[in-house]
Amino acid sequence: MDWLTWELLVYPGWALAVLLVLIGLIGTVLPAVPGVPIILAGLVLMAWLDGFVSVGIGTLLALGALAVLSVIIDFLATAEGARRFGAGRHAILGATLGLLVGLFFGLPGLLFGPFIGAVLGHLASRANIDSSMRAGVGATIGVVVGTISKVVIGVIMLIWFTLAWWL
Repeated sequence: MDWLTWELLVYPGWALAVLLVLIGLIGTVLPAVPGVPIILAGLVLMAWLDGFVSVGIGTLLALGALAVLSVIIDFLATAEGARRFGAGRHAILGATLGLLVGLFFGLPGLLFGPFIGAVLGHLASRANIDSSMRAGVGATIGVVVGTISKVVIGVIMLIWFTLAWWL
């Protein structure tokens, strides 16, 4: 590829990389978007556009491990939060569906969607209202813990990448 063609690709590449990181940051709080893996994709693209000069493969592998960790923590936090409060499969499925529906109602929907979904899911499995409310609380706590962990890991990845780039 000659120099002129490469130059024409560099600027859209950087724009795409920054866009991926921004979408990833938004995705850390939106359940339907795999935020941290998208952040990683943007950071890998940035490193590649720089020829891996400022940020090397070792740093990217460590960031990749953090991305995998965030997915595992998110899954385990939701499942464990629901399980510890007595939620069954229907409650966990309801919490997930409630979270997706809650997307359309902003922050209140993101907070109350999992709770309502878990309660309805638990009730659908013929549980009583008290245990269904506990399942809703557990699912909501799990979702909140998972979301906070994704945000924290995403920010750590950005700080790590930035320090690797500039130091």
